[in-house]
Amino acid sequence: MINREELVSEHADYLLSFAFSKLRDEDLAKDLVQDTFLAALKNYHEFEQRSSLRTWLTSILNRKIIDHWRKAETKYTTNISNLSKNSDSPDLSEYIGVTDENAETVIEKAELIQQLNDCIDKLPEKWKAVIALRYLEEKKSEEVCKELSLSASNLWVIVHRAKILLKDCLTSGKS
Repeated sequence: MINREELVSEHADYLLSFAFSKLRDEDLAKDLVQDTFLAALKNYHEFEQRSSLRTWLTSILNRKIIDHWRKAETKYTTNISNLSKNSDSPDLSEYIGVTDENAETVIEKAELIQQLNDCIDKLPEKWKAVIALRYLEEKKSEEVCKELSLSASNLWVIVHRAKILLKDCLTSGKS
């Protein structure tokens, strides 16, 4: 049998950090971590111990995050006439016009990163998921499509629209 308090005290911080890095929403991250612990306690008898307990908990949490993204509704529609059909490069900077060379100091870089994070936070949940998986975790398009149950064309429409919104957000100077 597993000790609940020990399970939480040993793994909560790691799982919360993992969830927050993907979701960028502290309350949602806490909710999904709590759901993870409940699922783990309920299904502990199925844990085969072929991996560490933390790995098993992380995989449960990751599935809960993916389920959350799948349920998210997209709200934006924009003109997609300029969609680049075969762009598979994770180079977000060419679309938003920002590179490390543009920043003169560490403070400016930190401000730019904060502004980008603020702009990403404004995206619909599913779009945030696509950007996080594709560009922050640098997963291949096929992996992103599989994890989020998207077609390749749907993925690229989302990527294109998200890049347009990010570029507009960053160039307007308002986050």
